[in-house]
Amino acid sequence: MKNNSYSTSREEKLQRIIESERLLNEIKDVDVLLEQILSEARLIVHADAGSIYVVEGNDLVIKYAQNDTQQKKLNPGEKLPYTSNRHYPISEQSISGYCAKNMVLVNIADVYTIPQNCPYTFFRKNDDDTGYKTVSMLSIPIKSVSGKLRGVLQLINALDSAGNIIAFDSDAELFATHFASSAAQALDRSYLTLNALKRMTLMAQYRDPKETFEHVERVSAFSLEIYDRWAVDHNIPESTAKKFRDNLKIAAKCHDFGKVGVEDRILKKAGFLTNDEREIMKGHTCIGAKLFADAENDLDEMCLEVTLYHHVWWNGNEQGYPGKDAYRSYEVGMPVSKTDRLQGLEIPLSARIVAVADVFDALSHKRVYKTAWTIEEAINEIKKSSGTQFDPEVVTAFLEIKERIILICEALG
Repeated sequence: MKNNSYSTSREEKLQRIIESERLLNEIKDVDVLLEQILSEARLIVHADAGSIYVVEGNDLVIKYAQNDTQQKKLNPGEKLPYTSNRHYPISEQSISGYCAKNMVLVNIADVYTIPQNCPYTFFRKNDDDTGYKTVSMLSIPIKSVSGKLRGVLQLINALDSAGNIIAFDSDAELFATHFASSAAQALDRSYLTLNALKRMTLMAQYRDPKETFEHVERVSAFSLEIYDRWAVDHNIPESTAKKFRDNLKIAAKCHDFGKVGVEDRILKKAGFLTNDEREIMKGHTCIGAKLFADAENDLDEMCLEVTLYHHVWWNGNEQGYPGKDAYRSYEVGMPVSKTDRLQGLEIPLSARIVAVADVFDALSHKRVYKTAWTIEEAINEIKKSSGTQFDPEVVTAFLEIKERIILICEALG
């Protein structure tokens, strides 16, 4: 079999694995980690494309797909079509399903010449739809320390130093398997954070049925996509962007945690709130900030910023709330302070982004007090509020990824 060294020594590749493992251990959010795992694995074995799946029940769910050949056809800052949350049954009929079901590595030199006696086949529909030609494929199960299957890492089209497609060699198998083991350990840690967030979100949902887990997931997904586009527009260094987006993905999920401290007669009221009730409801921003008041790291600090300031208006209008550091003197059950309102760039970027994501999702989905607006109506409202309620540059980033936002709505409900 042809060697897949891509002009780098084994020592250099091992060093790359060590650096990749360090990067993975710095990431807290599961989705951001999965994306990074795929990117790093492709670099290690020099794969042109790949996908990463996670296990949900009896299905494999694709979380991220990457393809350098297809990416080069796009304009700077654009992304490949959103493919997350596509479900595939774990069965031996597909390559990834066979890998998952039997928890074994599968290395195929040419997916179009798989022997007929193999239990799995290559589903060529994606190749037909995109015009991309899949040849070599390496599928590796991702198993937790306890042996639980977390997902499948699938790498596509190994390249030699001249850019020619070759088979994945024995070194690629060795390096990818070792990396998948390290990735699984990082995933185990991230799932602890995710499960804690899910429990807190569920607790908030029990208190306020209007705030669902789906809403939280969509706001988090929208926020990440908006930031990615904003970061490209502002030439943010990759290292800075990676750290910010990891924290933002988690912090966005916490934006309404403070509602757990709002009394039921207001929180669960079916009709419209009175002015007094509305003022008390606004206290959820301060209650949420109090949860993160003893910030120990940059994630805690961003969670505080998002929970406290995601309802502040860009132009400082009194419709926005609360005032600067209002949580410090806030008493639960009382109206919030609007003095010393922030405006413009005084408002943390994380809160400015979540503000757009939160309002868009609230408008485009049904609530007990309103019917759902069409996606186009919700997008137009965000656009109309640029410069008043929302940061114009954040709105610009949002509008630039409109089609991707629509796909996320379709995928996440």
